[in-house]
Amino acid sequence: MIGERVVQRISSTRGFAKVAPHVIPALDRAVHRLTRGKVILSAQMLPGVILTSTGARSGLTRRTPLACMPEEDGRRWILIGSNFGRDGHPAWTANLMAHPDAEISWKGTDIPVRAQLLEGEERAAVWKAALAFWPPYATYQARIEREIRLFRIVPRES
Repeated sequence: MIGERVVQRISSTRGFAKVAPHVIPALDRAVHRLTRGKVILSAQMLPGVILTSTGARSGLTRRTPLACMPEEDGRRWILIGSNFGRDGHPAWTANLMAHPDAEISWKGTDIPVRAQLLEGEERAAVWKAALAFWPPYATYQARIEREIRLFRIVPRES
């Protein structure tokens, strides 16, 4: 798909990494609120969720729009802490490490979830799948020294 390749090229640039973190989440939150949870603007290109987590230090509720990679069964998701290829892990990853119980809004449905940080061979296999899913992740990783955090999100038993 030509449009997808263009978006992938643009999203791999340093300029995008500087601007996108300030613009995309704000637009996503606004559109999500206006559509009562039915639409996430950035999900028009990549699947997306709104993650509601507990702040690692503050203990406050944090809502973060994120791209995600649904897994085969459609009931698990991978969240990729790329931070658009910028230095430093995104805050939401620290939140999930401190408080793995969270909630996602997926296609307008709120789902209680638990997050698991992936490591070792499991992380390596998921990273390979993530690169096939969205190739710009390779550019993000090459630009930074930290290892991008990957989380598997699964529904929590009520």
